[in-house]
Amino acid sequence: MDVLSMHEIAEAGHRILNPLTEEKLMLLGEICRLRPGQRLLDLASGKGEMLCRWADTFGIEGRGVDISTVFVPAARRRAVELGVADRVVFDLGDAAEAVRGEHREYDIVACIGATWIGGGLAGTADLMHRAVREDGLLLIGEPFWADDTPPDACAGLGIPKEEFTTLAGTLDRLERAGLELIEMVLADGDSWDRYVAAQWWTVSDWLRANPDSPDAVAMRRYLEHSRRTHLRYQRRYLGWGVFVCRTDR
Repeated sequence: MDVLSMHEIAEAGHRILNPLTEEKLMLLGEICRLRPGQRLLDLASGKGEMLCRWADTFGIEGRGVDISTVFVPAARRRAVELGVADRVVFDLGDAAEAVRGEHREYDIVACIGATWIGGGLAGTADLMHRAVREDGLLLIGEPFWADDTPPDACAGLGIPKEEFTTLAGTLDRLERAGLELIEMVLADGDSWDRYVAAQWWTVSDWLRANPDSPDAVAMRRYLEHSRRTHLRYQRRYLGWGVFVCRTDR
């Protein structure tokens, strides 16, 4: 069972597929000073909550791209539900490939929690540069380590220490990628809980409803690992935030 399939089950009850609460998602939109007519490209857009809510509240337009055959239809349904389907579109496909055909057409380009599409922060920033206008914004969602993260926390979470860095180190990585950090919205322990802990109930229900599924063993392990690592390591040592940047190119 692949990781995407696990997340499609675990996040079945989620609208926001990252540790931002609804309040912080809308705060991010306010911080970005969104206004009617602006266009946003959302790479790895998940269920499209950010683009749909911002279109509804701030009047923007845009496009989302995601590889999930579960999340993309959910995003399209959400656009209809909020009455913004005439202003936003969601495409099924590889976000990295999709952006290669863009030519600085968007006011905002976002990649929230999926910098793996470009092989890390630097590669993803390079992809995003291709689609954003000269005076536009890049929104990058990225984990970061607490300053005192011990090696056993990285090992327990299964994340190489070098994959992420501290909050100050994230600033260094952004600057090396040719970006100017101008704002940010960070998750806290409570918003982590709402993202991670809320999955436990969903997966528990799924296991009760599908005890004989060939995926049951993998999902049970996912649930057990998620509970233990979140409580022991993730909530304390792994930060997460959306960094609002301008390009200096």
